[in-house]
Amino acid sequence: MVKKVIQQIIKQIICICMVIIVMAPILLTLFAALKTKTDMANTSPLLLPSFDRITFENFEKVLTDKYLLLGFRNTGIILIVSLIFNVMFGTITAFIIERFQFKGKKIVVALFFIGMLIPTFVTEIARFQIIQGLHLYNTIGAPIVIYVASDLMQLYIYRQFISGISVALDEAALLDGCSYFGLFVKIIFPLLAPATATVCIIKAINIINDMYIPYLYMPKNKLRTLTTFLMNYANAQQGSWQTLAAGIIIIMIPTIALYVFFQKYILAGVAAGAVKE
Repeated sequence: MVKKVIQQIIKQIICICMVIIVMAPILLTLFAALKTKTDMANTSPLLLPSFDRITFENFEKVLTDKYLLLGFRNTGIILIVSLIFNVMFGTITAFIIERFQFKGKKIVVALFFIGMLIPTFVTEIARFQIIQGLHLYNTIGAPIVIYVASDLMQLYIYRQFISGISVALDEAALLDGCSYFGLFVKIIFPLLAPATATVCIIKAINIINDMYIPYLYMPKNKLRTLTTFLMNYANAQQGSWQTLAAGIIIIMIPTIALYVFFQKYILAGVAAGAVKE
């Protein structure tokens, strides 16, 4: 009995520590966003200012910045288009690899695997030249092409899910007169909803948080994304840490909303109601 109580206490302590580790950066950012420049210098970052000194001016400054809506618009366009093509190419490619036999299949799979192992910086010069050759530099198309073409993570997620769907389901559909296109669209793709939710969340977080690609390939002011928008407040000469913190809190909202919307799909069965091997 005592042993079980001790184990339960240890588990609770570990859970509390994990919550603190996850929440501490968010709380510290929120504390900073509610402070004035003077309070940032005179108070501990671990503490809120006194109640009468709490200010929302930092949030007001960010919300009235003309580049905020521009950042949301550009990030939204990049995000939606990239996710559509990632899901489309990922599901189709994974379906072909898992369900069809063809010459050179092992070589193709090996090339995909090697492509994931090569560090991005190794191919950066070639990638930059390709983007310029396609006349996409300083356009919103540059990051879209990069996010769609250079990340193969979704292929392996979809392959894992498709491998769990019984081939008997395919055979039954084909015997009933369904074409391969109909099989994919009407049966396989709907069963991949949990995988699609997982891909969308992972890709969306990566795209929203990425500063390097938009900063390198879209330097124009009118092409700012949310991350490059925040760089204004991190500027050494004109920067404001408390305003930067407010901007971070505001930009976190879409990511949290995205997770809340998709979370019920993530742990759902990949083929609920379908036959599995």
